[in-house]
Amino acid sequence: MTTPTKQPEQRRRPARGAAAAVAVLDGMSDIDAANVVRCARTLLRRPLLRVDSHDGDLLPLVFRHRAALQELFSSLLGYRLVVQRKFARLYKSGPGPQVTRGEQSLTPRGYAYLALSMAALIGVGRQVLLSRLVAEVRAAAAEAGIEVSDGLPDRRALTAALRHLVALGVITETEGSVAPWTGEAPSEALITVDTDLLGHLLAGPIGEVETPEQLVTASASTGTVGGEQAVEHSVRRRLVEDPVVLHEDLPEAQATWLRRNHKRESLLLERCFGLVTEVRMEGVAVTDPEEYLTDLGFPGMGTVARVALLALPELLKQEYHEDPEDEPEQRADGRTPVSRLKVREVCVNLVESYPSAWSKQATEDVDELVDGVLDLLAALSLAVQADEGTWLISPAAHRWLPDPDASPGRESADETPEPVAQTPNWSLFDEDPIAGSSMSTEESTT
Repeated sequence: MTTPTKQPEQRRRPARGAAAAVAVLDGMSDIDAANVVRCARTLLRRPLLRVDSHDGDLLPLVFRHRAALQELFSSLLGYRLVVQRKFARLYKSGPGPQVTRGEQSLTPRGYAYLALSMAALIGVGRQVLLSRLVAEVRAAAAEAGIEVSDGLPDRRALTAALRHLVALGVITETEGSVAPWTGEAPSEALITVDTDLLGHLLAGPIGEVETPEQLVTASASTGTVGGEQAVEHSVRRRLVEDPVVLHEDLPEAQATWLRRNHKRESLLLERCFGLVTEVRMEGVAVTDPEEYLTDLGFPGMGTVARVALLALPELLKQEYHEDPEDEPEQRADGRTPVSRLKVREVCVNLVESYPSAWSKQATEDVDELVDGVLDLLAALSLAVQADEGTWLISPAAHRWLPDPDASPGRESADETPEPVAQTPNWSLFDEDPIAGSSMSTEESTT
């Protein structure tokens, strides 16, 4: 009987998309490769980049490296990039069912008016009076079967939609301005339309769907028909766009792929986008050391942000019972369930314990404060709502365990006991808090 010869271990080949992206950077000088990464980060933050917009001075550099950037985004994320002399448009995926992404200045009614305004702009030419544009928007609403009124809420929503189009550069106030009106009609203004930019604004395939739900689903899809490449693009998009990705939140095929490739992905995201990953048992968090890709920093300076930070240790505490059968079952995703009543109790305790630390306006209505805290944690992917009265706190919240400067009844400095050695847990981000660290989330563009 002979002993079988041990075959040499074969390295797992990188995915085709990843290999193509790395080859793009490897074939360039260090300076050019660094510029490509800089441009890629800018486009992730500014999917619609114009000469006169924020970071617009980088547009010539984007144009110079357009071929490399198009290959990078296509191979890694499945994104389409259009680059012209006057603007660059990165067609990112839509947020899907996530409700925390979007333009803060637009209400749902405002988004409806935004869609109606873009529909009306298609047929008005390059210049139009504001009064006529408003009439065209209302005509488009009637054609679509959408009820609109001349009341103040609708006026504000329409004004917010038009102001957003001004901010995007789609329309320009040539004479006069788009402002809220109090009379029967808006103040007259002459609007110039950038028809080229208007044609590149929508990212969703509106010609291929029939319902809003189908449009949301189609906009969030990778556009790749099945296979490992579709899985690869889906997972990598989540890593780039979301601050925390838990394995339990992914379909089984995507979770398996991420567990198998997380080391390679960490190197790839740092090389191509300057992002740093933290891999734990429950999932992966992505941070930007330069905080450029952070659109919502945490911790923050406002009352709501500070209350949310100080509330986390109490919200993460599990209630222990003498009878082991009464112990709550550990969730597979590592999230900690808390009731809204518990969140309110913690917030009230913080407000009463440190009365001089908070803005009076922010703490006058406790229920409004609680809503603000939960909305902030949800926007940071640190909490999700399970049902009307229950919220689930992400295990990533363990990375913030603040120690207040003063506590009611706290011992003096001379009586401070010696610190007790802590036994480490293998939980997500159970390391010491990182002061001022922020998670990476991206702005979305229509």
